Parts: sequence; C-alpha cells; structure tokens
Amino acid sequence: MFRNITPVVQNLLLINILVFVLASFVFPVLDEWFALYNIQSAYFKPFQFLTYMFMHADFWHLFSNMLGLLVFGPLLEQFLGPKKLFTLWMVCGVGAGVLYTGYSLYEYKNMEEKVLTFEGNPDPEYFNKLVLENRSYFSPEVFDFVDQYSRNPQDPMFIERAEKTLEAILKLHANAPMVGASGALFGVLIAFGMLFPNTQLFLLFPPMPVKAKYLVGAYALYTVYNVLLNSSTDNVAHFAHLSGLVIGAVLVYYWKKDKTSFY
Repeated sequence: MFRNITPVVQNLLLINILVFVLASFVFPVLDEWFALYNIQSAYFKPFQFLTYMFMHADFWHLFSNMLGLLVFGPLLEQFLGPKKLFTLWMVCGVGAGVLYTGYSLYEYKNMEEKVLTFEGNPDPEYFNKLVLENRSYFSPEVFDFVDQYSRNPQDPMFIERAEKTLEAILKLHANAPMVGASGALFGVLIAFGMLFPNTQLFLLFPPMPVKAKYLVGAYALYTVYNVLLNSSTDNVAHFAHLSGLVIGAVLVYYWKKDKTSFY
C-alpha cells in the first residue's frame, strides 16, 4: 500500500500530519484560528472555509480521515490524474464547509427564535423541552433546576436563571467550531464508488469482502439517517459529510458524463 502511494495523496497526508503536530504540540492557538466557526460568531474568518479541513480534533480523528485517503486516494489519482484528485479533495472540503455553515446558521436562527419565544412567554414545560433538545450542553444537575422551576413557574429568580441558561446555550451554538477533512474524504468515497463500483474491498470488521458501491452506499445511507435524526448528543458534523458526498457525486458525474465504460 505504502509503496503505491501517489504524489497528491502523499502531500495531503504530510500536510495534515504536520499541521496536526504543530497545532497539538507547538502552536495550540492554530486550533482557534483555523477551525471553522459559524458566520455569526466573532471568531469567524472567511479563510477558515479552507483551513478547517487541515485541522483535526484528536489523533483518531486524523487517523480515520488519513486512512480513508490512503486506501481510496491512490487508485483515484491514477485514474483521474493528480489535478482532478486535488480538485476533488479541495472542492469537496471547502464546499462542505460552506454548506455546513449555511446549515449551522439555519439551526442557530431556529434556536434563537425558540429562546425569544421563551422570553416572551416564560414556561417551565417549554424550557424543559429546550433543555432536552440541547442536553449535550448540560450537566445532569440542570434537571434539578428544571424540577425546581416547574414548582415555582412565576418566581422571577427562576425565570431569569432559565433565560440566562438559554442565552448561554445560544452563545455556544454560535461559537461551536468544526474541524476535519471528513467532507473532502466523503467526496473521495463517493468518487471511488461511482468510478469503481464493483471493486472488491475487504472489511476488517466483520472480515468479509464487499463491493465498493455497497460500502459507499451504506455510508451514504448512514449519513442521511444521522442528518435526519439530528441527535443533540452527537457532535459529528454529519451534514458536512453529506455535503461532501453530494459535491463529489456532482463533480464525478460531470467528469465522466462522456465515458461509457467503468471499473
């Protein structure tokens, strides 16, 4: 595998590993500068649409993305050429960041409207609903407060505390960063599945062969499921993954529309 590594794949691997080492051990501030923040955040900068895809949350995040690139990238580079593979990686990564930012802005505005609704008509049941929808942001002690507030729905102190709690959650929504090359990698995955649909891949868990089209299709369905589920306890940017899939599929369709034979 390592002897057959192609130039673009090799350079992307080296850049991502180097940036991870620098951000982890030399310049930790890079995580704050180069992660992608929501547009409404004070930390947002336009260049983050590019830089976020070279940042990773931890070693395993980096390892999984780079392993996927190493497995699927070389054959794609040999087939498409270095220029198109690099274009695929960058366009899917940047495009996923842009689309995810739009999605995040929609979610933020939706949450902001709910907070304003509560402030216009404070209600313990509605507050409890918002807490449950955003429970990943809370410690278990918040439910003690929910119980106390429900017993004292007209108490100004409880109302004020509830309002401040929701405003804090809104701020966290605004300032939640995204990092990782997963959007770009999912573009590579869909490209591999479209160009080499019947190529046999051997899974480790469970140990069995599977055609690329079925493996990529399963990833796609799982991604759509998680986007629709929109679990509050899941901190994975599934919509960015889906965006990478869609952008990658459009690019490959455009590139291969005049071809009649595929692997």
